[in-house]
Amino acid sequence: MQYETILFEVNNGIATLTLNRPDVFNAFNEQQSFDVIDALKKIDRDKSIRVVILTGAGKAFCSGQDLKAIAGAKNRSLSDSLYTRYNPMIKAMRNLPVPIICKLNGVAAGAGCSMALASDMIIASENATLIEVFVNVGLVLDSGSSYFLPRLIGSARAFELATMGTKVTASQALEWGMVNRVVKQEDLDKETLKIAEYYVKAPTKAIGLMKKMLNKSFHSDLGTMLQYEAYCQEIAGRSLDYKEGVTAFNEKRKPEFKGE
Repeated sequence: MQYETILFEVNNGIATLTLNRPDVFNAFNEQQSFDVIDALKKIDRDKSIRVVILTGAGKAFCSGQDLKAIAGAKNRSLSDSLYTRYNPMIKAMRNLPVPIICKLNGVAAGAGCSMALASDMIIASENATLIEVFVNVGLVLDSGSSYFLPRLIGSARAFELATMGTKVTASQALEWGMVNRVVKQEDLDKETLKIAEYYVKAPTKAIGLMKKMLNKSFHSDLGTMLQYEAYCQEIAGRSLDYKEGVTAFNEKRKPEFKGE
């Protein structure tokens, strides 16, 4: 599948989406936003895909909005840009019923940081950094950072990162719970693929339901979540993967989940 600003391929149930504007550290222009949104729609429709790897080409993951691309724009509405480009992208990521693994190969700044935080897991190179750069140009958090950041690291740290534009190293991000794992740069591909291969063989339907449950838990009380757990468990209990899991358990063998 050919795109102008991203690379997209599907192999053995693993979709790899690579931001591909390395000359500007994969900064977003309009086309890249729409390319990503289109690829996410394709993933959502393709039931053979059971996990997504999201990464950047070259030395960076994503440096945020390409400010040079909009330098000549007059009376540009930033809210329109969010409504038409960034917000649909983040919503699509969170609504996708398969896990998204961010292979954080370098700097993630601004909207790029938001995009990384919107992933389900982050495997970071030891050289990677995250930075909320919005304040450096007099702007506020967007693309979901105001939602994800305080939930991951608490309000005090979130305020500091947001208002001071503090750069967070990979090791610091791991300590604070912003990323799942940190590995050497040369081991990043291998470690990410190992995790992706786990999810390819996992019960995808149940994992998609758990993703929805965890999303809902951010703004629900215990009673609501208990009810929603029962609802989702009924769906999971009618899946082919559940039947296979029970059969494999009774037969004392490893289950062969199909994601259905």
